[in-house]
Amino acid sequence: MGLTSMAVLLLAIAAAVVLFGLTIWLWPRLGKKGFGSVAGRVGMLLATQISLFAAIGLWANQSFGFYGSWADLFGQVKDEGVVVDHSAAGKRVQVVGIQAVKVPRGNVPRVGGKIEKINIAGPDSKINSPAYVYLPPEYFQPEYASKTFPASVVLTGYPGTAEALIKGLDYPVRAHKLAKDKKMQPTVLVMMRPTVAPPRDTECMDIPNGPQTETFFAKDLRKAISQQYRVGDKAANWGMIGDSTGGYCALKIAMRHPDSYSAAASLSGYYKAPQDPTTGSLFGGSKQLENENDLMWRLKNKELPPISVLVTSSKKGEHNYKDTMKFISLAAKSPTRVSSMILDSGGHNFNTWRRELNPTLTWMGSRLVA
Repeated sequence: MGLTSMAVLLLAIAAAVVLFGLTIWLWPRLGKKGFGSVAGRVGMLLATQISLFAAIGLWANQSFGFYGSWADLFGQVKDEGVVVDHSAAGKRVQVVGIQAVKVPRGNVPRVGGKIEKINIAGPDSKINSPAYVYLPPEYFQPEYASKTFPASVVLTGYPGTAEALIKGLDYPVRAHKLAKDKKMQPTVLVMMRPTVAPPRDTECMDIPNGPQTETFFAKDLRKAISQQYRVGDKAANWGMIGDSTGGYCALKIAMRHPDSYSAAASLSGYYKAPQDPTTGSLFGGSKQLENENDLMWRLKNKELPPISVLVTSSKKGEHNYKDTMKFISLAAKSPTRVSSMILDSGGHNFNTWRRELNPTLTWMGSRLVA
């Protein structure tokens, strides 16, 4: 009964309903004066409220993917995102686990593809981070043995879990079906959190005297994956997709590093890095560095990069709608190619992103070359 399982959520809802009914039924019996009756009423109210909040919390976690397991919720997961020093001569990718894709005959790689859990060592950034790599079925088929594949980095929001990209948003299953239906080309997906130095939210930038997250994504990650797998090493072979914080990261890294990524898709992303207790001081007091990471400022003050971008929002339910329309108006000039997906309504949650994912993957597949 994992934290994200539907059984746990339904059990919590059932408990809340039962306790609410019991409270109403037993209330007259507990109406007498005396410590026992008062304690009973307090206990029933407390139990009902706890069960209700638990049900709401579990539902919110399934919708937003904050925590992937009970151990993650209670802070017992200690093996992810450790900043360590690695020499360039060391192994950049270590495969630590394998799982099947949840499609018919998914346990046969040439039919269902494969998901590998890996650790990526970044000698330039001095960051070590876990990720999941989806390899499409074609990767294992003889006729594709000499073929290199395009790759998309897929990022969660903050705090997010990489597992949510597999279990909550179904990226591998969606990519498998779209490729099978000839709606996108077979693509390797590298799925991970943008938080590669947790618990700090680095907003995917090289923080002065802090984690060098931008270097990790722009240099270390691409080189590690290209050396480990049959993935192209040119910008035209690489794209980045993200939701929320991951969407901001995808746009920013592609805009700042068009020699590394040729396409970026931002689902409900924003355009300027916030500074709060989770980020700490991102810019070290440098206004120039702050401007460099402000995407609207870049569009007004820098040459437009030769990349393709996709931005999404909704007219009702998303706070980034006005900024997204402004971004489109500023960026829709050569050599940048801008596409958008604007829903009539949709909140900042998994349900909205599920509605946007298939078109996003199809769009990304049309922008990358093998």
